[in-house]
Amino acid sequence: MRAIQAILAAGKSSRASPDVASGRVREDGVTRTIDDLFGLSGKVALVTGGASGIGRMAAEALAMAGARVLIASRKADACERAAEEINGLGHAGSVEGFGGDVSTEAGIEALAGAVAARTDRLHILHNNSGITWGEPFATFPHAQWERVMAVNVAALFTLTRAVLPLMDAAATPEDPARVINTGSVMGTVPLAEGAYSYAVSKAGVHHLTRILAAELAGRHITVNAIAPGPFPSRMTRFAIGSEEQQQKVGRNVPLGRVGQPGDIAGALLYLAGRGGSYTTGAVLPLDGGMHVMGPPNLFAGG
Repeated sequence: MRAIQAILAAGKSSRASPDVASGRVREDGVTRTIDDLFGLSGKVALVTGGASGIGRMAAEALAMAGARVLIASRKADACERAAEEINGLGHAGSVEGFGGDVSTEAGIEALAGAVAARTDRLHILHNNSGITWGEPFATFPHAQWERVMAVNVAALFTLTRAVLPLMDAAATPEDPARVINTGSVMGTVPLAEGAYSYAVSKAGVHHLTRILAAELAGRHITVNAIAPGPFPSRMTRFAIGSEEQQQKVGRNVPLGRVGQPGDIAGALLYLAGRGGSYTTGAVLPLDGGMHVMGPPNLFAGG
C-alpha cells in the first residue's frame, strides 16, 4: 500500500490521478466515476452474429452498461428473439434485432444501410460474425478456404469501411469510436483441430486489427480484438455442449475452466468504454492462459 501511495504522490502533477478510496479518477480537472469509465449510456453499438454465443454475450454486456445495441445475423427471427429476451432482463440499455448477411458485399451494403436507417452515428462496432469448417487434412475442401476467409476476414474489412461515416459522426478525440473484432486463440497458437481455414482466418483477424488500428487512429477510431478460448456457443456445441464436456475441456485450460459470459462482458466494457479510449491495435487474450501454455517437458520421467 505504501508503494502505491508513493506512486500516486509522485504523479500528483499528472493530468489524471486516481482516488483509491472513493473509486474516482481526476482527469483534466474533472472527476470521473467507474460509470464514466465503463458505462455506455447514450452510445449506439452494432454486434454482428449477435443472436447467440459470444455475440449474444457481448450484446447483453453492452445493454447492461446502458448502450442501445443493434444485433444482426442471417437469421432475423433469431436476432429478434434474442433481443426480446435480453430486453426482458431489465438492463439500462436496449437491444434491437434484425436480419443482416455479411457473406456477400451486397449483403454488407444492405446491413450498413439498415444501420444508417436506425441511427445517424455508431459508437461501437463489434465484428463478431464468423463461420468454420472442420475436416481432416487429406480431404479439407478448397471451397471452404474461400468461404471461411470471406466471412471471417473480408467481411470484417468491408463492413468496417461501410459504416465509417456513422463512426466518424460518433468519434471525438476524447472518446473515440470503437471497432472490436472477434479473433480466437486458434489464431494465436498453432492449433487447428481440423478447422484449418478458421484458424488461419482468425490469425488474419488479429493482423487486420493492427492494420486498421493504424489506418483509423487519425479519425479517432480505435480498433482492437478479443481472442477467446473455449466458450459455450453454437460453434463449440459439439465439444463443450454439456457440463461434462465443459469440465473435461476446462482441465486442459491453465485456469481450469472454460470461458463464461462475464469474461466477455469485462473485456467488452473495457474496450468499448472511456476507460479503454487509449488502447488501440491490441489483441486481448480471453483464453484462460492457453496462449502462454508451454510445450510438454521432453525429459519428464527420463
